[in-house]
Amino acid sequence: MELAQVVAFTMVTLLFVFTPGADWAYAISAGLQHRSVTPAITGMLLGHLTATLAVAGGVAAVMAGAPALLTTLTVLGAAYLVWLGIGVLRSPVTPQEGEVVQGSALRRLAKGFGVSGLNPKVVLLFLAVLPQFADPAAAWPVPAQIMALASIHLVATAIVYTAVAVGARVVLATRPAAARAVSRFSGAAMVGIGAYLLVGQVAA
Repeated sequence: MELAQVVAFTMVTLLFVFTPGADWAYAISAGLQHRSVTPAITGMLLGHLTATLAVAGGVAAVMAGAPALLTTLTVLGAAYLVWLGIGVLRSPVTPQEGEVVQGSALRRLAKGFGVSGLNPKVVLLFLAVLPQFADPAAAWPVPAQIMALASIHLVATAIVYTAVAVGARVVLATRPAAARAVSRFSGAAMVGIGAYLLVGQVAA
């Protein structure tokens, strides 16, 4: 695996991480609701790590060849996003309200994992992208190369998602109306993404 491949993958993964989606929406929501965003971000990173391990172990290739399994995963993930989004829309928060929101760190971690881990697009993205940057002729085994590249992705994801979550809180701390609007937007984004996935499965 040459340096050029590592640099190219880094550019690709940055484009992926900087593209707003369900992860961004949940990061913003977590930033507005809780003092610490670490549990939510950690959960999302674990979701990405699980997808990476699936690719490295060949599980994702099996899933890609099993339409029924992939459909089930998509429906579960989409339904979960819709459920989370509806919860945010029903109870949009401001930073002041977020300071007293109850909920264990483990629950926030589990939610973060659900947002990323149940997202079939994450698995398929890794399935399509990661193997292209692994060199079968290199000294390292392909699974090891995939995990090394994935570590770059995880670091970038941790930095960007933390910045999004903390930034949402800091920027909106003195703007309750704007914070509530952003919270509603985050909830609507989760509902919209989940609904899009569900409609796609119905249409298929």
